Amino acid sequence: MFKQFNSRLKVFAGSLASASLLMACNPAPTEPAAPPVPFKPVATLQEIMTSIIDPNIDFVWNSVSSVSTATGTEERQPQTDEDWRLLRQHALSVVEATNLLLIENRPIAAANAVTSSGGAELTPAAIKTLIAEHRQEFVQRAQSLQSTAQGLLVAIDAKNVEELEKAGGEVEQACEQCHSQFWYPGDARPK
Repeated sequence: MFKQFNSRLKVFAGSLASASLLMACNPAPTEPAAPPVPFKPVATLQEIMTSIIDPNIDFVWNSVSSVSTATGTEERQPQTDEDWRLLRQHALSVVEATNLLLIENRPIAAANAVTSSGGAELTPAAIKTLIAEHRQEFVQRAQSLQSTAQGLLVAIDAKNVEELEKAGGEVEQACEQCHSQFWYPGDARPK
């Protein structure tokens, strides 16, 4: 009788182990994902550029410069922890603003806005069409801008002026590549 009980106990233990393994292999049911929160763009693409990206990247670009004065040449660059902290805030604004560029159905410019400062830029409607027709390329351009702008943060965190200048040039190139494809693709003027 004891042998029979022991045999049944072994079978029960084996079954229990098998069930435990099966349960471990099957993930627990998950709750359905909440629907995505819809974005409600307010600013136009042009406004994001002129009110967020341009002033912040200009601050970064101008943080390292040579200025000629009546008394000679003055070299400017971040010196103090506060200089670097402020510079990082401006660079971070550029990095995050690239996400705003990717929100779909964002207007290009206000209805009566002029997108041309020199005659080479397309109209807002033409820019919108071009972006819609080449959406994936537009996304890649915005992501390239974000990636190069993150290089600014790396240089700033290292307090490395040389790397900051290099990253600033890469940001400028990323901006120009996007603009020359979507904002003024027919511009034949030297760059």
